[in-house]
Amino acid sequence: MKWRTSLLITGIFIAYGALVSNLYNLQLTNSSYYSAKAESQDRSAGFLQAERGDIYFVDKNDNLIPAAINKDYPNIYAVPEEIVDLATTSLMLSEILELDEEEIRNKLNKPGDLYELLVAKASAEQVDRVVAADIDGIYLDRQEFRFYPFNELAAHVIGFVSPNENDNSINGRYGVELYFDTELRGKLGKLDDSGNRGDALAPTDGKDIVLTIDRNIQARAEEVLGRLIEKYSAVSGTVIVQDPKTGRILALGNYPTFNPNEYSEYPIKNFLNPAVQAIYEPGSIFKVITMASGLDSGRLTPDDKYYDNGSVTLNSRTIRNWDLKGHGWVTMTEIIEQSINTGAVFAQQKVGRDIFYDYLVKFGFGGPTAINLPGELTGSLANLEGNTRDINFATASFGQGVSVTPIGLISAISTIANDGVLMRPLIRRDELPTPANRVLSAAAADQVTAMMASAVRKAQVAQIPNYEIAGKTGTAQVPNFGKGGYTDDVIDTYAGFAPATNPRFVILIKIDKPYGAPHAALTVVPAFRELAEFLLNYYNIGPDSLER
Repeated sequence: MKWRTSLLITGIFIAYGALVSNLYNLQLTNSSYYSAKAESQDRSAGFLQAERGDIYFVDKNDNLIPAAINKDYPNIYAVPEEIVDLATTSLMLSEILELDEEEIRNKLNKPGDLYELLVAKASAEQVDRVVAADIDGIYLDRQEFRFYPFNELAAHVIGFVSPNENDNSINGRYGVELYFDTELRGKLGKLDDSGNRGDALAPTDGKDIVLTIDRNIQARAEEVLGRLIEKYSAVSGTVIVQDPKTGRILALGNYPTFNPNEYSEYPIKNFLNPAVQAIYEPGSIFKVITMASGLDSGRLTPDDKYYDNGSVTLNSRTIRNWDLKGHGWVTMTEIIEQSINTGAVFAQQKVGRDIFYDYLVKFGFGGPTAINLPGELTGSLANLEGNTRDINFATASFGQGVSVTPIGLISAISTIANDGVLMRPLIRRDELPTPANRVLSAAAADQVTAMMASAVRKAQVAQIPNYEIAGKTGTAQVPNFGKGGYTDDVIDTYAGFAPATNPRFVILIKIDKPYGAPHAALTVVPAFRELAEFLLNYYNIGPDSLER
């Protein structure tokens, strides 16, 4: 039995060796080459390795665009047993490969060693130099590695793969590569010694995965975010584009990012996905959530009025408007248009604590969205739970004292755009749209949309000629986690959708700590408009008119 297995393995190695020899047209000492292969665990099991599935982007025509594939790269390796002159060979290789001579000498100075990898993913220039030098004991072969054709594009969605230190297998790390690792990597083959034949069982290749990410939208979204970060010297940022009707994520990008082809050159913190793994206080964008709860519960109408004197005091704490002004008599629509903090507090008090909290839960805040990406965190409504104070609900009405994730926030805004139905965010094309909850009536969702569209028309910064745009800013102070209270730094967010009459996309753009703490209207809103214009043209969406 054992001798049959040995013959099978030897036969496979001989065939593999012949292929490599033809590829590189080198004079190889066959016995040493095959022995070296046998000594290397990962190569001796290579013929049992399953082919990892590919990952694809799409475009608006549903064409598949490779985002992660397997690619053969040349390796340069040595058989130290064949090295005749250690000093000369080490010096030559150091010059040819531009590597440290002492490091090479240590690898070659191993009597009886039959395999030492010198360079993985060797460059064409390195290969040419090795072939020309024709050094005894130095060889070339090919090995399959993961390749990401678009480098940094959607890196946080895709992730990367790396070797497992325990068994030399390849495992997904971060992103889709990790979340769907089992499906992507397939099943290893194995040697069957239970019968008389001793045959090698073929591996089962991994399955391909097609993402909902549109390559063109992703590229433009990351470009817009990158310029925004650079212009305002922000420390980080996130952009997400979602189809509100299906929940599909069309783009998801963060800064800082990384190149999965060269992941070892980046700090670990860059691999975390802030879109799903970072929580923050959203600020004034939360006012539309507060107003939605009031309209849907019947406690408010868009034309209800409130007298704003510029401040409100609860539990010995005074809340003031962002502009430090009183606005007199204002409607609920004007509260959204002018982003009046005290007006949001009034709306929350009209709704009541319990109803307000219940709506936040229905919108998905405080829980996961269940997106198929690893490590999703959940925001927190802890300040509103238990025997809490009125001031906590008051500040929550305009987005302070509660925390969200960007993916959770865009899902809530998409709920308004989708006639009040919350959809689970999807990252795979083969996932069926899944309604998670009806949060609002269609009528209430339309009323909130009209308020948001009116705010855009009045402010004009996000307005696009001949289109109705619905959106809301959020400029939130960054908490001082050491001393309590808030710092002078801000987080700017804008979320909006278009066309407001029949939303095709929702965009969320967020940047952290822009220099000088400018208001969101100056930073993320123009970036939103630029990306929205691209999407309207990309999908060839005709003008609309929102008449109410």
